[in-house]
This record gives sequence, structure tokens and C-alpha cells, in this order.
Amino acid sequence: MREEERFDAAIRCLPLRLKRFAQALSLEEKQKTEEIRLRTGQPLTLLRDGREYPAGEGAECVVVPEDLETVCNIVTGFSRYTALETLKKGYLTAEGGFRVGVTGFAVRQGGEITALRDFSSMAIRIARQRIGLAEDLCHELWQEGQLPGTLIAAAPGLGKTTLLRDLIRSLSYGGSGFPPVRVGLVDERGEIAAMHSGVPQLDVGPRTDVLDACPKAEGIELLLRAMNPQVIAVDEITAAEDIAAMSRAANCGVTMIATIHAADRKELMAKPLFRQLQRQGVFRKLVTIRCDEGERRYLMEELR
Repeated sequence: MREEERFDAAIRCLPLRLKRFAQALSLEEKQKTEEIRLRTGQPLTLLRDGREYPAGEGAECVVVPEDLETVCNIVTGFSRYTALETLKKGYLTAEGGFRVGVTGFAVRQGGEITALRDFSSMAIRIARQRIGLAEDLCHELWQEGQLPGTLIAAAPGLGKTTLLRDLIRSLSYGGSGFPPVRVGLVDERGEIAAMHSGVPQLDVGPRTDVLDACPKAEGIELLLRAMNPQVIAVDEITAAEDIAAMSRAANCGVTMIATIHAADRKELMAKPLFRQLQRQGVFRKLVTIRCDEGERRYLMEELR
């Protein structure tokens, strides 16, 4: 699907009044838009090139509370109760693989958030799949018939999730010089496969089993018990319990692939979380994403 087609698909969940402003954008604006943002009392805005721009002018472009309710109803097919588990975590997943971040009044019970109501903001993220992005990386990673544990590091916004998604897809399909493998994906935030009614909206490969909206540590254990994966992939390591679960998976002969926030190896080495990873020996390869003159480059190096 072309960039502008992804944009047109994303705005289907907007109220008709706001959709007209989005439809009136130029082709270049549609192609570059990364997020569509709605905030009550403010104009509809679009994020591109790291900045937000208003979609139009005048009162007709200003978001009202009813607009946010409409987006929620369209995304959930007017069956909001079916999305309660993800909504209480602050997001919805629209058909086509679009993640809709949500803020509002957090209803708490027993010390936990049980629901969101009185919506105040929404961010429709336009995930764009880069088919073939990880092909060369797969060839580099496979060594003597084995795939090493691999950690992908980059600063926010440089495409860690996009690279991880295509790496999963490539491994699941297999390619020239490397066989297909069974991949278990713990998609905690619904951003990699973008499941909708049990169906991945983005291509993660034919041999990939997706566990959606599940915490990473619990998801890794579940996949180990239920799906006999050869590879387990997770996005954004943030907690010590994630590391413990990954270590157990690695000790069971499963290759782990994960992402982590770090601009370079120096920043990575300064993270206490990474030092725990090093001690466990889960990962042997580090892939760092850098941006040079607007072009992303992938640097692979040994971690041991």
C-alpha cells in the first residue's frame, strides 16, 4: 500500500467534518504524515518531520468531545466493551493496523486503571511497513546455520519497531541462504502486528504466532509453554522481569530478538538494565540505527 493510501485508510475513523480537512491535504503532506492528533478545544493537527501542523483553520477544524467519542465508536465497531483491555492501557487498534493512543479520565479500582472515560486526546499513528528492510540484516545475522540473540538499539523515532517488524517477517518467511523459523511475538502495545479481531493487519510472516496486548515477561512464558517457538521477539525492554523471562527462554534454546532505547553503544552500556542483560548472555549481536543526512544506517557489532 502506498504512503498516501495508508493515510487515506487511517482517516476513515475520523468524523466526517474533520475527515474533510485531512482529505484536502496535498499528496506530499499525506505521504509525510506520521500521526493525526485530536485534542479537545484545539484544531486537528498532523505530525510530520517531527513537528505538528494544523490541518485547517476556523471553528470547523476544532476538535470537540463528541469527535473523540465518534473515533472510539468507529474503531471499535460501536462495541466498545470488546476493546476494554487495551483501552484501559491507553490505546485502541483500528482496522488496517493503526494504533490510536487515548488519554482522558482514568477510572481506578484496587490501585489499577480499569477504564478510560471523558476522552481528552487521541493520536492516530500511521504505521508504515517497509517490506524488505531487514533482508540484508538477516543474511548477516545467520552464522553457520544459527541465528544469534539480537538487540536493536536506537534513539526514539529512528525506526526500531519498523526494523523489528520486518526482521520478524523475513525470518518467518525465510529467504535465500536462511531457512524459515517459527517466531513467537509478544506484541504488548499492539504496534508490531497490529492485531484486529485476531488478524494481523501488518505482515509479520506465515510462521509467526502473535500474543497481543500481553506484558512481555508473561507473554514469553506463555509462548514457551504453548507454541514451541524457535525465536521470540519483543519490543522495548524496560523492566527487570523482562530480562529474567528472556534469560529463561534463551536457556531453553530459543533465540531472543528485542529492541531498547539507546542512541549508541555508549548510552546502552550506561543502562543498568543492559548490564543485567550482559550478565545473562541473552544477546550476542547489537544492531544500532543511526541517521546520517536523513538516511538511516544499520551498524551491526558483537556484544561479547
